[in-house]
Amino acid sequence: MLTLFQHPLCPLSRYARLILGEYGIEARLVEERFWERREEFLLLNPAGTIPVMVADGQPAIPGAAIIEVRRLASWFNDKFHAEVSGPLVTERVFKRHMTLEQGGGPPDTEAMRAARSNIRYHLAYIGWLVQTRDWLAGDRLTLADLAAAAHLSAVDYLGDVPWTENEAAKNWYARVKSRPSFRPLLAETLAGIPPAKSYADLDF
Repeated sequence: MLTLFQHPLCPLSRYARLILGEYGIEARLVEERFWERREEFLLLNPAGTIPVMVADGQPAIPGAAIIEVRRLASWFNDKFHAEVSGPLVTERVFKRHMTLEQGGGPPDTEAMRAARSNIRYHLAYIGWLVQTRDWLAGDRLTLADLAAAAHLSAVDYLGDVPWTENEAAKNWYARVKSRPSFRPLLAETLAGIPPAKSYADLDF
């Protein structure tokens, strides 16, 4: 049995979960509050980052990038995460649970403003890609689509994706969002942070 140490709104955790879902692999999900730096968790991944996958009797596999690294998947797992999903989820969700010593405190409104501005060119890039092909990397769904959708879904939960600005990107996301692997993500909610109204709506 696989165990995935993750957080429900962590975009990289969502990427790992979507990959498992596409392959029909079940995993026990453990919500890991990585900012607490639990000693048992640090033994699995000294870097203290999520996700971390553990199979019985096997060494832990830390990080989304180790599961698969391709150019577009890396774009979203690295660049989009640094510029959009990471700052928004950290400022709006994670920091409210952290102590000051852990990096908590009031949200950085400048970081959120920059992220909301940055998402526009990422949406335009997605729209440009899918105007000439069926999926981000070609004629079939790949891990690039799952990476992009994982990050967008976390931002979409918070209601920070300006879908009206790019119809092609919106239509592509609606197709990914309709896949069976997405259902567990859309069904989850965080206590005290309800999802945006259209988050789970397949016909948004």
